[in-house]
Amino acid sequence: MTPTSFVQALAAVKLPNVFNPYADICEVHDRSNAAAMRRRGLRTLLTAAQAIGIDTLWMGRDLGYRGGRRTGLALTDEMQLMQFPSIYPGAEPEKSTLGPAVAERTAAEIWAVLAQLDLPPLLWNVFPFHPHEPGNAFTNRKFTAAELRVADGLNRQLIAWLGIRRIIAIGQDAAHYAAQFGVQVECVRHPSYGGVTEFRDGIRRLYGLPRPPVAHAGEQTSLL
Repeated sequence: MTPTSFVQALAAVKLPNVFNPYADICEVHDRSNAAAMRRRGLRTLLTAAQAIGIDTLWMGRDLGYRGGRRTGLALTDEMQLMQFPSIYPGAEPEKSTLGPAVAERTAAEIWAVLAQLDLPPLLWNVFPFHPHEPGNAFTNRKFTAAELRVADGLNRQLIAWLGIRRIIAIGQDAAHYAAQFGVQVECVRHPSYGGVTEFRDGIRRLYGLPRPPVAHAGEQTSLL
């Protein structure tokens, strides 16, 4: 497998009520060549991941309409794109939508951690596409079992190709799914729906990160 062949395989997936950011164009927000831009961004990320020897994968559930639908990158919104060269040298994702950048809280929490790690993980999802409600592209829903079967082979290829040895599941859905791959799986709370503090504590524990200093009046601390 190569980054190019893998991204081509992703782009070939076509499912009803699922937006494939590597093949589909959003008529409301996307540039005319958005799918090609997102394919290139993912190719350069996978090339960078192989070059720096990434062996850990952080796994979320699926792409959301405010984040990965627009960027083509798991757990990443448009506000984080400028950070890629410093975290993943050689990765060159670009903003593929029109208008101002859109933020997503989960992505902000994830990326607040990455800069503190000596070796970043690859960010990925159980279902690497954006499932939405019928007739409403700008919603999020959980993928079906039949939809997931389409992604299973792709996920296995990715994990084997990169030699992934550990998966950190962001939420229980990802943890249950990741158990099938025969690698070490650890789970942290998803930061959405009131889980921010538990997510931060879980990542600190897994990576041995220090707690931030207590802020005094007039001072600010980082997200972690």
